Amino acid sequence: MKATRFIYVLIIVALTSSCNNYLDVKPQANIPDTNPVFDKTSAEQALRGVYSSLYYGATFESIGYLSGDNVQWTGSQSQVQEFIDHGVRAENSTINGAWSGIFRVINLANNVLARVAPLEVSPLFLQADKDKILGEAYFLRALAYFDAARIWGGVPIITKPTLTGTDNTDIGRSSTEQTYAQVLSDLTAAEQLLPSPATLTADDRYRANRKTVFALRARYHLYKQEWAQAEDYATRIISDGANYALLKPFNTFFFPATARGTRESVFEIFYNGTTEINAHRGQWQPQTNGGTRQWAPNDALVALLNNPAIGGARSTLIAKDNQNRWYGNLYYRNPGSDPAYVIRVAELYLIRAEARAQQDKLAPAIADLNAVRDRAAVAPTTAATKDQVLLAIENERRVEFALEPHRWYDLVRTGRAKAVLGFTDDKKLVLPIPAGQVLIDNSLVQNPGY
Repeated sequence: MKATRFIYVLIIVALTSSCNNYLDVKPQANIPDTNPVFDKTSAEQALRGVYSSLYYGATFESIGYLSGDNVQWTGSQSQVQEFIDHGVRAENSTINGAWSGIFRVINLANNVLARVAPLEVSPLFLQADKDKILGEAYFLRALAYFDAARIWGGVPIITKPTLTGTDNTDIGRSSTEQTYAQVLSDLTAAEQLLPSPATLTADDRYRANRKTVFALRARYHLYKQEWAQAEDYATRIISDGANYALLKPFNTFFFPATARGTRESVFEIFYNGTTEINAHRGQWQPQTNGGTRQWAPNDALVALLNNPAIGGARSTLIAKDNQNRWYGNLYYRNPGSDPAYVIRVAELYLIRAEARAQQDKLAPAIADLNAVRDRAAVAPTTAATKDQVLLAIENERRVEFALEPHRWYDLVRTGRAKAVLGFTDDKKLVLPIPAGQVLIDNSLVQNPGY
């Protein structure tokens, strides 16, 4: 299957768009999902196709960057400015690209699950091999549905492969709660199937294992405000000091260029710089480094990162070009071999800090917050009350993940987006279903206000 009802508009955009930048949505690693799956090797190949489709052609990340208050857009495309202005239209091609990319991952994962499950085990295809492949597919589908829920709220729940244009039609949208329930169901299945390696290599951080599931569950329970469970799952990662740690200095997890799959990383996406290119580098780097600098830190973020009492060692995330302009330097390797960081250990510390603060466990919450600050060479927090600690955690997440797509989703999930970003319409807290998708599927109901 190369064109399903979720990819039709993607193809139309690619053919009709005059843009030649990242708004030209092109599927990564267009691996046919009709290839037969009959043994361990073919099952692994099908699974690699799912991984290769992450992370949605950089569209998901761009939504997280530009909808917050850390990143400015220096290009001329008005559709991109819509995210910064919080006036996104249903015709926005980035929204369409994210939808198509996410549902491509879901469909590829569905194909793996449907085709691997019936395979018989043998000396060449052990039960452990089969369980691992199925567990990874469940994890990847959970991640895709989690991201979809963060953007749109409820989306269609599709758990069977879409092989033709008429498959899985007229399903309609599930509620946000039902979509999150699917995420939890998939994570539960993945947790039961995946191994938990005693010792992790760099390669183990490019693929899901049981500990990767723990990390995503911590994030999931944080979003669901299930504080005790968020704390529990975050602790499962933090307590594994042999495999996970906050590395010093701050930039150790991404610098030098040989750094990848470090103990800081729970899950990252591998790019080899040849057949698999990380599109982030070109968007962040300036022209003198072969990029376009269309994503750039805004003045407020530059001030925060360069403040020793706030940014500390995180000032290494930005640099100046030959025109004295600041640019983001998390993704810098040429050509595009930087990993994309999906879950880092620092996030688990801040998840646990927030979950603990919400349970009035202020002393351990402050300890977790200070662990992140200490690694960044910043003095301990002076926050003392619950409200102060929660705000300090929010502010810490802003600078710790300054060039990672967390800020918008953090502000939405905490109910702070309107106050911080200066808009009043609740309807803008979720983004529109792509107009083209609504046109070709009458069962899709548009989000209110679009």
